[in-house]
Amino acid sequence: MTAAFSTRIELDDRGIAWIGGTKVKVTEVVLDKIAYGSSPEEIHFQHPHLSLAQIHGALTYYYENQDRLDEQIRRGLEESDRLAAQVSDVDFRRKLSNLKRSS
Repeated sequence: MTAAFSTRIELDDRGIAWIGGTKVKVTEVVLDKIAYGSSPEEIHFQHPHLSLAQIHGALTYYYENQDRLDEQIRRGLEESDRLAAQVSDVDFRRKLSNLKRSS
């Protein structure tokens, strides 16, 4: 006997996994688990629009594709760090300010 699960995981054109029918990336659920040690029930409290089945489905997808998703998470964190460094750069902020004034 084979079991069918109702939680869909959809991949966008960039290969990013989303919980089907939602605007929540699988990595968002995973980061709640990894960064905060949240249980599925705690994640559900933070994201009440997700069912526990969807949360468990996202975690299952993560564990089945952990290397690829860990790489996506790593790249996302690197990009965040790069953008944060740009925003905190004095010259960059000055250029932005000048652009705003000239508009």
